[in-house]
Amino acid sequence: MHGKFDMDTSTVFLPTAATSGLLATMAWYSMVVSMFSLLASFLFSAQTRTHVAPEHNTSRVLTACIGLVAGISYYFIQDYYRSFLATTGGVPTYAESKDAFLAIGQLRYMDWTITTPLLLIKMFMMAGVRKSRGYRLLAIALLGDVWMIVTGYIGDQQVAAGNEILVGPRLVWGAVSTIGYLAVVYALFRVWKENVPGRQPVEQRAFRYIALTVVTLWGVYPIGYILIAVTGMNPDVLQIAFSVADIINKVGVGIVVYLAGSTMLTQRIDIQSREYAMNVG
Repeated sequence: MHGKFDMDTSTVFLPTAATSGLLATMAWYSMVVSMFSLLASFLFSAQTRTHVAPEHNTSRVLTACIGLVAGISYYFIQDYYRSFLATTGGVPTYAESKDAFLAIGQLRYMDWTITTPLLLIKMFMMAGVRKSRGYRLLAIALLGDVWMIVTGYIGDQQVAAGNEILVGPRLVWGAVSTIGYLAVVYALFRVWKENVPGRQPVEQRAFRYIALTVVTLWGVYPIGYILIAVTGMNPDVLQIAFSVADIINKVGVGIVVYLAGSTMLTQRIDIQSREYAMNVG
């Protein structure tokens, strides 16, 4: 019948449980959802830049940048994984899934090199860092973060011919990378003790929630880094965990900052006033 769409004629491969297995399909699903969530965060953050107290306007711009960079990154991640599943001709083997995990890891590290420093800057802005001591702590956090990402990336490249992971060198570089993570945690703790007590209660709560994501959910990535090297865990489980962690760490943190900034705005301006309408309109 003319005009009727025939799915069999489509040249675009979309993974399903029947073609690629349930877990691999769910991993791809989580990547696509992450991409949409991050791009939506970019649009929402850009649109609501003036919907918060003035001191948090720049934070909205940073959130938009994070959403855009990570959203584009996830476009490439999901597209690579979809193409990978299309070429396997069925449910991927453990070795094939591991190779895909290692390849996608490179894209993740490139994303983190841009987005994690922006996340830290946003946190320090929430803490109201102004004095030289605060800027020194920010420098420690940023240097620690870059150290963590770069050395982690080097560790991720410790593979032999045939993509066989060199477990010893990988774990050594992972330990070196942990030094940077500890520097980030130290800087955040010092800011919490020295700067945050002087902020508004809503800002204190927001900083505490965001800092907890660094201390806890940032740990998902090094755990996956270790597990892929020393266990036979299905890499698709780690892909899903990474996607969920990225949504919370990037989209969730952006929402927390927005709620804090918008609450401060409503506390200062009558929501029925013309001034409020001009800010949020």
